[in-house]
Amino acid sequence: MFGAFHTALIEPADLLWPSAAHLALTAFLYVWLSVERALSVLKQRNRYADFARPGGDAGRGARVASNLRNQFEAPPFFHMLILALVLGGDPVQGQLWLAWVFVLGRILHTGVQTLTDNVVLRGLVFAINFSALVGLWLSFFFQAFNSA
Repeated sequence: MFGAFHTALIEPADLLWPSAAHLALTAFLYVWLSVERALSVLKQRNRYADFARPGGDAGRGARVASNLRNQFEAPPFFHMLILALVLGGDPVQGQLWLAWVFVLGRILHTGVQTLTDNVVLRGLVFAINFSALVGLWLSFFFQAFNSA
């Protein structure tokens, strides 16, 4: 059964949905950060320059900003791989599942990082989505080396 999970071919375009979902998360974070900063300016009469100095963006706004920066660390490797899988041809069901695990892990990571101070849980969620990304890359390399 696991063999069929890993080798059942899918339409390459199916892999674009997890990529689009992550891009939507990133866009959502930009909007959320803009709202948090606007509210901070209205409440505390902060100036834009206040956000540029260390500690100038406190509270939830700082956690949202940190999470938004996180979307430009491991995720570019995800999008690069999705593009390679879509253009390269024969993606399999297992790769699609790993892509969705990665994206759902990023969404959970966003929730934990921005809404809680639970660093241990955040690390566990990160480990899950990073493991999915590593698995996706290993699957890609395994497939590429076996077809060569």
